[in-house]
Amino acid sequence: MEIRQWDGLLLGTGKRIGIVAARFNGRIVERLLEGAVDCLSRHGVDKDRIEIARVPGAWEIPLALAEFARQERFEALVALGLVLKGETAHFEHVAGECSRGCATVSRDHSMPLGFGVLTCSTREQAEERAGGKLGNKGWDAALAALEMADLVAKLRAVDRAGKEVR
Repeated sequence: MEIRQWDGLLLGTGKRIGIVAARFNGRIVERLLEGAVDCLSRHGVDKDRIEIARVPGAWEIPLALAEFARQERFEALVALGLVLKGETAHFEHVAGECSRGCATVSRDHSMPLGFGVLTCSTREQAEERAGGKLGNKGWDAALAALEMADLVAKLRAVDRAGKEVR
């Protein structure tokens, strides 16, 4: 007997993707958003099937994601933002609750979610990750969302006996 392996493909055709993008640190987040939309478009997602919700900052991202997930119109979601470390504990609270909230939305709604919220010590680090020498984490988050959307669809199309039901 062979081991059965499941893999998600990077197929966007016919998929509807919801993106939540923070306005705070907008110059960097806009570059993450451009990367995410470019990725989705290049992988077959029609631009009229991409919806973007703008929120004030990273703290508000999970609530908007939860509303998108509740609507059950999307195959996957993408979270985009930037939290810069400052001189107070504010960074830890916002970054931690944002990432925890995103994970909770994904788990509670069984919704693939690409996490593209940067948590950086400096603006230079953020720029390197928003289209600089370290790539574009918005692109990476969108790519992960597409792959997981395909994988989840395949796993949902199997019955308890392991047979495809579609």
